[in-house]
Amino acid sequence: MILYTPLSEHDIFPVDETEYDQWKWVAIEGKMVKVQRQDDGSYEIVQFISTNPQDYLNTSYMPGRRIYLNENEGSSKRFV
Repeated sequence: MILYTPLSEHDIFPVDETEYDQWKWVAIEGKMVKVQRQDDGSYEIVQFISTNPQDYLNTSYMPGRRIYLNENEGSSKRFV
């Protein structure tokens, strides 16, 4: 079976369910990012998906960047 998707193989077929539970997809300013919750309550950007090539030049969405989320809205409060 061939899947044509921008997602990685591990996103579709996770190796371990506990690993998959740590991640969350959120929309920040209309852009989809996969984040992983950290011990201090912040989230680290793991993956960024956009159809606009210019979005990848914005350092706010770089993998490894820490953000704080408003849990009720699912949008970012601030970048760290």
